[in-house]
Amino acid sequence: MLGPVSEEEYLRKEIDAVEQRAAKRIDPGTGALTISIAVLALLVSLVLPWIGDDTGLNVVLGESASFLPRLFSFFAFGIGVLGSGITLAVRRWGLAWVCALGLFAGSVTGVLSIWTQQTTTSNKTIGPGPGIGLVIAVIAVIVLLVKWVKIAASRPPQL
Repeated sequence: MLGPVSEEEYLRKEIDAVEQRAAKRIDPGTGALTISIAVLALLVSLVLPWIGDDTGLNVVLGESASFLPRLFSFFAFGIGVLGSGITLAVRRWGLAWVCALGLFAGSVTGVLSIWTQQTTTSNKTIGPGPGIGLVIAVIAVIVLLVKWVKIAASRPPQL
């Protein structure tokens, strides 16, 4: 027969439960401001030209652009804007890693998007060239990548 639970045991269980919940959460600290500014830069890049005269909104909606810029736009706005917003709201450690890994893929496709717009063959340009909006978006994604990796990697090890 089990006797009544002592107050000390009850408090120990409650403290352990709080500790487990806290271990799953992140504290972005001042990094949240940097993340917010980078997300704002991504949103501003929507109205700026990305490829030739096509704005970022045209690329996101698929009205124009080649495969890599469209793929980059999905990473930038899916993970960079929506993922960052959700992760800052719920502050889960696992989501911080999802953002970090997704933004790594986004930064690679972003740099490749710029490169494919600058590639030449026999002194003739293939593409219209990257616009300022695409460059700003890639820089913002790289800033977000650095911040999310730093936040995700800051979790203390579980013993």
